[in-house]
Amino acid sequence: MNSFDEIFDLVKEFCKTQMTEVAYNLWIKDIEPVKLTVEKVELSVNSEFKQNIVSEKYSELLAKGFENVLGFPVEVVILQDVHNPKRIVPDYPPIPEPKMMEPGEYEYTFDTFIVGSSNKFAHAAAMAVATHDIRNYNPLFIHGDSGLGKTHLLFAIMNEVKRRRPDSVVAYVKGEEFTNELIAAIRSQTTPEFREKYRKVDYLLVDDIQFIAGRDSTQEEFFHTFNALHEAGKQIVLVSDRPPKEIKTLEDRLRTRFEMGLMADIQPADFETRIAIIQRKADLLKMDMPGEVAEYIANNLKSNIRQLEGAVKNIKANSLIYENKPITILMAQTAIRDILNDNQPIPVTISKIISEVGRTFNISEQDIKSNKRAANISKARQVAMYVIKDITQMSMAAIGEEFGGRDHSTVVYAISQTEKMMKTDSHLREIIEDITKNVKDM
Repeated sequence: MNSFDEIFDLVKEFCKTQMTEVAYNLWIKDIEPVKLTVEKVELSVNSEFKQNIVSEKYSELLAKGFENVLGFPVEVVILQDVHNPKRIVPDYPPIPEPKMMEPGEYEYTFDTFIVGSSNKFAHAAAMAVATHDIRNYNPLFIHGDSGLGKTHLLFAIMNEVKRRRPDSVVAYVKGEEFTNELIAAIRSQTTPEFREKYRKVDYLLVDDIQFIAGRDSTQEEFFHTFNALHEAGKQIVLVSDRPPKEIKTLEDRLRTRFEMGLMADIQPADFETRIAIIQRKADLLKMDMPGEVAEYIANNLKSNIRQLEGAVKNIKANSLIYENKPITILMAQTAIRDILNDNQPIPVTISKIISEVGRTFNISEQDIKSNKRAANISKARQVAMYVIKDITQMSMAAIGEEFGGRDHSTVVYAISQTEKMMKTDSHLREIIEDITKNVKDM
């Protein structure tokens, strides 16, 4: 195995965390690395159809993955059916084949979940749900900030159930995906099949449940799905970035049901747990991680497990590129600086805000940015401008440019109107608070 193979394994591991398992297996898993230079990456797929899809839909994700691993941007080119031997430019010489586990083999099991004081209750509850029939834990509601291991516990439950009870039917879905599937089912008149899919499972695991809040038809459907499963004694596990009482636009009837079982929160990991996470990731990547480097990372990245693991992967990639150069604090400093400075570009944030406002108000992004003056569209447009200003602190003129070149006075009016409505309309204020939190968690 050469250095490019290992780098691309890390890129694929990154992609796996950003998409569904079905999409990953279909479009990313079988891509072959061909050539790597300091400016461009060439990858190969086995058909013209796949080349077109990957180029159109996943080249940006792959580029982000390479930048995440390498620490610098490269152009990603998708080729078709390249049979030539893989070529490595002189800057990236082959290295001896290491004994690495394949990406995904170790992730998302209880064995690989590092237990500390900040998460031991949630871990114990998840383990109990996976290994025993405990009706008092139904539903199990796990909440905590992004990047603390909530999704890890969901997949650990799924993997443990499949190991112990392979005949059990386990469904994992994200709140936003549940909403999108329901919309598609309504449009295609296949809601009976949609209900059949989710109401005949033994375990329903829902990630980011907060994304169903504020969507009336989705909440209605999930309410009945929840009742059907709960009455049948099936296990429900829900994960959110905040407890039910803080999901402002969640219907009361759902809030009470989410709180009727067991609530378990996850807090940021303490120093000892962060060290253990870093060492575990280093061991899995077959890295010789010096203690002082692990301590440096743990002291500088305190609130997010993904950042800890990302720093280790970044250091691994740099070590491979530079011919297995010994790991130093300087390498850790570079990795941490890249992670802490990895703020999303403002255009990406704006797109996410408009998308989330559109989903919340059931209005297309095109209509929000258009000149249409229907009351519901104007309200959504005003809210979008308000949230963009609140999150990005862009100037009024710059925000106006994002909405077809509107004058800054129009933006000033939109924001002031939204602020005025929020003072008298508590429901709208809660909707906007949820939109803001959801965008920051995306």
